[in-house]
Amino acid sequence: MSQRGKRRKARTAEQRSALKFKSAQLHYLRVAPRKVRAVADIIRGLRVEAALAILDFTNRAAAAPLARMLRAAAANAASSEKIDVDTLVVKEIQVNQGPMLKRYLPRAQGRATQIQKKTSHVSMLLEEAKA
Repeated sequence: MSQRGKRRKARTAEQRSALKFKSAQLHYLRVAPRKVRAVADIIRGLRVEAALAILDFTNRAAAAPLARMLRAAAANAASSEKIDVDTLVVKEIQVNQGPMLKRYLPRAQGRATQIQKKTSHVSMLLEEAKA
């Protein structure tokens, strides 16, 4: 990594710690990004405890990994920064597409159809709520 990139990365880390942001990433989730975004849109802007309550009762494949990620981010914020977990809010949640696993399905007359098994990269940003 270049010196400029290191400085930029350090600067953003300092800015995040100054603003009391906590982030978490989840890479290579084997659920299509379109399906993960539907669940992510539900919890965006909610307090952590409310978001976890909603995710526990959401009947989608992406709900369990997102709940696990949210619990981990909240625990990291509580242990490293001594932040009260009750004040944390899901400020930003972003879902991007990861690499696709490409598989083939045999079809009639010797043909084959490609199947794309999509993956997702999820990044979440938690913030202390202004009381």
